[in-house]
Amino acid sequence: MSTIFTKIISGEIPCYKIAEDENFLAFLDINPNAKGHTLCIPKLEIDKILDMEEPHFLELMAFSRKVGKAIGLSIDCKRVGITVIGLEVPHAHVHLIPLNSMHDARFQQKTKLSPEEFEAVASSIRANIQ
Repeated sequence: MSTIFTKIISGEIPCYKIAEDENFLAFLDINPNAKGHTLCIPKLEIDKILDMEEPHFLELMAFSRKVGKAIGLSIDCKRVGITVIGLEVPHAHVHLIPLNSMHDARFQQKTKLSPEEFEAVASSIRANIQ
């Protein structure tokens, strides 16, 4: 059965796309910890990130780094945190979260954004991808 991320990759479910290449996709988390919270996923449906072949895992990290740097240029924050939890969706994914305190990384308080705010954030991050 396809995960929600596989449905996003196929276009069955829309997303606020940040970056994409032949192997990976980055998009805004629709239930973000902070404005700019982004998910980076492999297009290949793999449940656990540590089950990825090492070259593919390293490519995901390089892709996530590029996206994370763009987030840091776009969102006012002290740093961009990187976390992998993997319990919510059985599809490997990296969370990139703009952080101003440890509280922002706890997945307990969420930020609400309008569709227009999501699109503005996505556009800003896309403009800073290098």
